[in-house]
Amino acid sequence: MERVAQTYQDHSRAIWTLGMPLILSNLAQFAIHITDTVMLGWYDVTALAAATIAGTLFFVIFIVGAGFSQAVTPLVAAAAEEDDDVQVRRVTRMGLWLSIFYGLAVTIPFFWAEEILIAIGQEAEVARLADIYLQIVIWQMIPALIVMTLKAFLAAMEHTAIILWATIGTAVLNGFINYALIFGNWGMPELGIKGAAMASLTVNLITVLILMVYITRVLPQFELFKNFWRSDSEILKRVFRLGWPIGLTSLAEGGLFSASAVMMGWIGAIELAAHGVAIQLASLTFMVHIGFSQAATVRAGRALGRRDELSLRRGGITAIGMSALFAILTSVVFLALPETLVSLFIDPNEPERANLLRIGASLIMVAALFQLVDGLQVLALGLLRGVQDTTVPMVMATISYWVIGLPVSYLLAFTFGFGAVGLWLGLVIGLAVAAVLLLWRFWGRSVKITPQVLA
Repeated sequence: MERVAQTYQDHSRAIWTLGMPLILSNLAQFAIHITDTVMLGWYDVTALAAATIAGTLFFVIFIVGAGFSQAVTPLVAAAAEEDDDVQVRRVTRMGLWLSIFYGLAVTIPFFWAEEILIAIGQEAEVARLADIYLQIVIWQMIPALIVMTLKAFLAAMEHTAIILWATIGTAVLNGFINYALIFGNWGMPELGIKGAAMASLTVNLITVLILMVYITRVLPQFELFKNFWRSDSEILKRVFRLGWPIGLTSLAEGGLFSASAVMMGWIGAIELAAHGVAIQLASLTFMVHIGFSQAATVRAGRALGRRDELSLRRGGITAIGMSALFAILTSVVFLALPETLVSLFIDPNEPERANLLRIGASLIMVAALFQLVDGLQVLALGLLRGVQDTTVPMVMATISYWVIGLPVSYLLAFTFGFGAVGLWLGLVIGLAVAAVLLLWRFWGRSVKITPQVLA
């Protein structure tokens, strides 16, 4: 077993060593979405708007099921710290079971995607193109959830290099397939938004195969896929109890941004396209904070397994500091170069380029404001999940995002007439409240590893 981190320098090194591959793999994974956005933006602005709303709808459903995979990380980390290989296997298998069951259950509503999008106020052409995209992408729901669970297992076991290299490889492959199928290059048919969907499905299937082969060959002692059909009701219930609040917490946050996309569509297609670009840039930096959060979950889970409160406290302080420093740096970049960043996504010959740049740049400047609070709230969630505290944080997050953030967004955007900028300012307020409440929860209660808290 590796030496336990003692000093803040030890914790910084441990978080960096574990977190950097996770951060880079998150960025590589996000490169798939960036590639779709850039290429569709150059292909057609309506296709970009459709992909934005379609991706939002898919993601808001996906992240609920991803809660079960995220529950795997702290449970496996704690079991690994206790050298309990059987528990590691039981938890991961039941995480996979829940992911598959969920993926099957949520497929059906997507067959009426066009009708749903029109019912929530999207323009007819945007809804039609989004439906074309979703009828292909829905078949990646189960593979994507399986990938999330296998990555959670590997992260908890601190085998993060394979996550990085597999994600980089499939991100590159996605770029080539997009280039061929969206524009009709290299003798392939020009499929537009349909080609982007086919690329996304392909890379998810390949990622599942890569991770399964790696686990079978490098970590055979866990026998994850042997007798896979055998149920384990005790662990299934435990993963479910820990995972459903994580999924609903993610839904609360993801739903906030999804609702903002819907409301942006009420303002106009140009505003929605600009929103899509700005969200991509803000989400790009958010991938770094997610990586720190994932590392914090693993480190907190292992500290819990050792019953090491001092390590949990020092690790928490270190992770928060690293995330905050990165947030400050990215805020400076966003404030200094808003139009330059937005212009990377827009065709120079696009007739609406000037409007897209103007609106997108204003949103990027608002995004600079929530870099810190967004990073802090997701880092706090990671620490809380590491100590298996998920239900109360779910309530705190839901109140912050939906009772405070979304109504303020609506008021500022429509009642007070601030439009797209006002809508984003409401997001800032909701995220700030979440950061304060979640950090208070961790430092006030969950950081204390005592028999009462563990019970």
